[in-house]
Amino acid sequence: MPHSDLMPIGLFARRSGLTASALRFYADSGLLRPSETDPVTGYRYYGAAQLTRAITLRRLRELEMPLPAVETVLDSGAEEASRLIDAHVAKVAGDAMAVRHRAGMLKASLDGAPGLPIAVLNGPVLADAVEQILTATTRDPGMPVLGGLRIETGPEAVTLTATDRYRLSTRTLVPAETPSQTGTPPQTWAATVRGDELRAAAAEIRRSASVRIEATPYGVLLRTPGREDQFCGLLSEEFPDYRLMLASLGDVTTRVTVAKGLLLRSLEDHSTDRVALDVTDHRLGVLSTGEGACEASLASTVTGQSLRVWFDLTTLYPAVSTAIGPDVMLDLRGPQRPATVRSAGRGDLTTLAMPVKPDHPAGMPQDKDRLHDHCSHQR
Repeated sequence: MPHSDLMPIGLFARRSGLTASALRFYADSGLLRPSETDPVTGYRYYGAAQLTRAITLRRLRELEMPLPAVETVLDSGAEEASRLIDAHVAKVAGDAMAVRHRAGMLKASLDGAPGLPIAVLNGPVLADAVEQILTATTRDPGMPVLGGLRIETGPEAVTLTATDRYRLSTRTLVPAETPSQTGTPPQTWAATVRGDELRAAAAEIRRSASVRIEATPYGVLLRTPGREDQFCGLLSEEFPDYRLMLASLGDVTTRVTVAKGLLLRSLEDHSTDRVALDVTDHRLGVLSTGEGACEASLASTVTGQSLRVWFDLTTLYPAVSTAIGPDVMLDLRGPQRPATVRSAGRGDLTTLAMPVKPDHPAGMPQDKDRLHDHCSHQR
């Protein structure tokens, strides 16, 4: 190959994003040999066709993939390479979760005090509740607590709550064992637990008929008979005052009871970011505007005023989909007040969904459209 078609190691390093020393290392390891090496000076030259391999190598190493696996990926076809990358990412994620779990267990044992028993719950029921409530969380670096799940326990019930500021979900669970049955005094306890760790633990606790929750200074232990304990850390930030939100909702002006399946299918048919619930006598309309707009009319039971309320689809759909039972009840309070979504037959799971203004850009609620700001204004 003529030298005019080759790049010296410095230029190739800049174009590939690898350092010259890294290129020498990869050449010596056989992963990326230079096209030519000057026999007199020892200078190394690389061809333009090697850039793709070099850039892929760099990206694989940025994933902390070991060299033998990198070599296998580089020498594989696209489908096999994709599978190998997925397997590596899954292993890294699993290792990170295992390290976090072991660190949590270690911290829980540092003071030598046993965990404080706070509740015993049905495993599958707790797992379902965790997954339902976690749909109301969000990742916000400025407010990590919005990614957590609030757990509050008392002698008769355990309450799980989460909010992303535009939606709030809360569910009450009845303990599988009462304090009188366990012989322990009634415990009142509250803390916000890391949502991602609870989400990972849900898969394990679902397989156990009962789960004993114990509180430690750094997190909660989820103990299941015959299985490894699960540890979920705590978030230290103050959780939003959701009880104030519930207390300041205002009067319901319109109540709609509709089949959950029908409402969900209607929402799924909409390709727009925003939908409206248009309520008249004995009818619930679901409509949207703009490109892909459509309208559906659903048989329903309606009491109260006719009303049209707009929601972001990403707020309303999960509120409806997590409701328990075949029918959902919608309690509406006006076009700019929080709506309540719950089962028509059960009251242990309640979700608040904040409407949006029809002329506000989709997906970008204003600060005053947030649940906690609405409640502060009501106060």
